[in-house]
Amino acid sequence: MDDFIIFSGNSNPALSKKVCSYLNVALGGEKVKRFSDGEIQIEIDENVRSKDVFVIQSTCSPVNENLVELLLMLDALKRASAARITAVIPYYGYARQDKKVAPRVPISAKLVADMLTIAGASRIITLDLHAGQIQGFFDIPVDNLFAAPVLIEYIRNNFNNDLVIVSPDAGGVERARAFAKRLNAGLAIIDKRREAPNEAKAMAVVGNVAGKIVVILDDMVDTAGTMVEAAGAIMKNGAREVYAVCAHPVLSGPSIERIENSPLKALVVTDTIPLRENARSCKKIKVLSISELIGEAIVRSFRGDSVTSLFV
Repeated sequence: MDDFIIFSGNSNPALSKKVCSYLNVALGGEKVKRFSDGEIQIEIDENVRSKDVFVIQSTCSPVNENLVELLLMLDALKRASAARITAVIPYYGYARQDKKVAPRVPISAKLVADMLTIAGASRIITLDLHAGQIQGFFDIPVDNLFAAPVLIEYIRNNFNNDLVIVSPDAGGVERARAFAKRLNAGLAIIDKRREAPNEAKAMAVVGNVAGKIVVILDDMVDTAGTMVEAAGAIMKNGAREVYAVCAHPVLSGPSIERIENSPLKALVVTDTIPLRENARSCKKIKVLSISELIGEAIVRSFRGDSVTSLFV
């Protein structure tokens, strides 16, 4: 593995170190500095000429800061003559802005894809894109990984019979159905109507949850409004217990307070995004690591092996 090097941005260094530990390689050296006016300055401390390079950086909060840092790292590596540069983006920011929902608005997910490509990315590895069609925004290969193996293993080991997987909205039904099939569990859907951005009201539960242990499945939790409303509706329909699992713990605004005051027994997330301090102290939140999944994707991409077989 001497012909590839892994670099890490500052958005999630803990995950990058776990990935390198799994692969038994050292992180590449770089300096990230700031000018007095806040401009980011990048300096690569490794010889990357003709090397396969991977840059791990989630574009999570502060989103714009982490995105620009990633773009500058890609440009620096391109100008240092790296043979191939793979941007490993466990959480792809701006993914929710994947279409025009009103006149005169940008398709921000497409713009970010263009910037990553122009900056020098030869390939993208990401995880649980909010909308799968974002892969089509790129003119370079994209490997969209799934946290499903990690989450399913946890659910299988911690929950037994009378299990129902619930999608918090119609858009997540396909994901919930796949989980329910692999877990031999029931399936239900929340009929949700969104009143305003980041605000949702769960209206009804479609499916039988009475007397069941329910797991709400989503790709991300932001302000937790949808999740908490769904949990309340599920408990009103007679569920025994309600849990939630998701890949990306965005957890912004009043999310932690909402989770702590909700009927949720636990929220299981992955480490695509590092938890804020108040989230780390929340006893209801459990973090699973996707470092081995990312590590396997990196080494398979380097060797030219199948990445899809990770999820079969």
